[in-house]
Amino acid sequence: MHTTPDTRPAVVLLHSSLSSRSQWNALMAEQEANYRFIAIDLLGYGKSAFPTEAAAAGYTLAHEADAVAAALASHLDAGEQFHLVGHSYGGATALRLARQMRERVLSLSVFEPVAFHLLPASDAGRQEIEAVVADINAAATAEDATRAFIDYWNRAGAFDSLPEVQRHRFTNGIAKVKLDFVALLGEPARVADMARLDLPALVMAGAKGPASTRRVAETLAAALPQVQFTLTAGGHMAPITHAADVNQVLLGFLENQRLLA
Repeated sequence: MHTTPDTRPAVVLLHSSLSSRSQWNALMAEQEANYRFIAIDLLGYGKSAFPTEAAAAGYTLAHEADAVAAALASHLDAGEQFHLVGHSYGGATALRLARQMRERVLSLSVFEPVAFHLLPASDAGRQEIEAVVADINAAATAEDATRAFIDYWNRAGAFDSLPEVQRHRFTNGIAKVKLDFVALLGEPARVADMARLDLPALVMAGAKGPASTRRVAETLAAALPQVQFTLTAGGHMAPITHAADVNQVLLGFLENQRLLA
């Protein structure tokens, strides 16, 4: 049987911690005719297995990026190129993946990647997030740890305002969040490594985002050789809370890449 080749550009989507591939549903539904979206569940989220063996050995962003690369093998032909998009932890994973698969990544778009490893120990933004991580790790219960995490990225009282079923679901995922922070703070890549990512890049940040990820976004934007930096409405979770605003910027960038191809 003859089948018509799919000429839509491939776009790989990586979600934030405590989320899943479903966070991109609106974008995928709206733009399905124009792009071949591949949304991946990061390890321990959605339908992806918890990385127990990797955790025992010390969790790294390489574990995460390798899992994404393995998942992509069932969606893309060997050597096939794609655009890469990531939010928060997915953004930090995207940075790692872009370095590992540089020849296949056509462009890189990240919204407030939590690549805290790019900030020196003296940076106020890094000190802020390290204090949050300390609170999470010192929490007496998983629910208290989840409250500290959710409230930091949203607002004080955000966790307690959620429906019980959602609080329970988030609390069940906090063990993976702790591994995410181990990977992020232990990642060896530095600003000089980002400067070698010579590819079209979009770095976005929410106008109301926290100091820690704003500092990462600004540091990354200053390092990448071919970068567009954009502030959007909302805070760190804007790809979910202000999806229309964020998607408009993202799609404009992707359309420019298509025109230049």
